Amino acid sequence: MIWLLTGCAMIALMVVIGGITRLTGSGLSITEWDPIMGALPPMDDAAWQAAFAKYKLIPEYQLVNSHMQLADFKEIFFWEWAHRNWGRLMGIVFIVPFLFFWRTGFLKGWLMKRTLWIMVGGGVVASLGWFMVLSGLVDQRDANGQLLVSVSHYRLAIHLCAAFTVFCMVLWTVFDIRSGRRGIQADGSTAGLWSRALLVLLAVQIIWGAFTAGLDAGHGYNT
Repeated sequence: MIWLLTGCAMIALMVVIGGITRLTGSGLSITEWDPIMGALPPMDDAAWQAAFAKYKLIPEYQLVNSHMQLADFKEIFFWEWAHRNWGRLMGIVFIVPFLFFWRTGFLKGWLMKRTLWIMVGGGVVASLGWFMVLSGLVDQRDANGQLLVSVSHYRLAIHLCAAFTVFCMVLWTVFDIRSGRRGIQADGSTAGLWSRALLVLLAVQIIWGAFTAGLDAGHGYNT
């Protein structure tokens, strides 16, 4: 359970880092998806200049951040780099113990299937993250033909919901290990009905929040 609870905490922190990345406008600062070598930041001035030059090619720089100097770029680069590297660390934290528990025979039956789904889910979330970023690296236009400089709010919502889904799978597994596995059954109680209704409302609010962030709709109110 310690392994899975650690994973839950890391996923929660990942969502926080992702939120900071969004708020600081850092999400498009790294224009390539390099799962291995991308773990290292630029190591010298020439590497920094090369990374900055790639950033200058995307619409966000040309339309919003053309005032940026290299020092400004390094600030936004940090958060996106931290976001991606936290994801890499999460991959290690999940995969290495999984392999150990699998080899020692601890993972069997439903627990093996559940943890496999968690591993697959983590990979899907990472892939959706790049799928989201990719939407901000290319020319996108709205219905009026105006160039967009943000990632797709639809892709942002999908990425966020996928992360929450994996979090729920991990926490659900913790509860099953601690209290015994039980199926999902509607008992017809008032508490059960309210809890399911609350879950639906929570999902809607999460999606709505992703849309608000992705469309910068929060700036619609200045007080």
